[in-house]
Amino acid sequence: MSFPSSAAQLVNLAEGGGGAHEGLNPAVTGGSALFVLLLLLWITTRFNRDR
Repeated sequence: MSFPSSAAQLVNLAEGGGGAHEGLNPAVTGGSALFVLLLLLWITTRFNRDR
């Protein structure tokens, strides 16, 4: 892939040619990330017996 075609694709993307994937719901993604982080926090505190 040459540089001019790469630049043209980036310009097209910046002008609105692309966007978020329609199948990704921000609320579900954020909720899932929060759940995973809270689960990791809970696991870490269960194994940390040095308190």
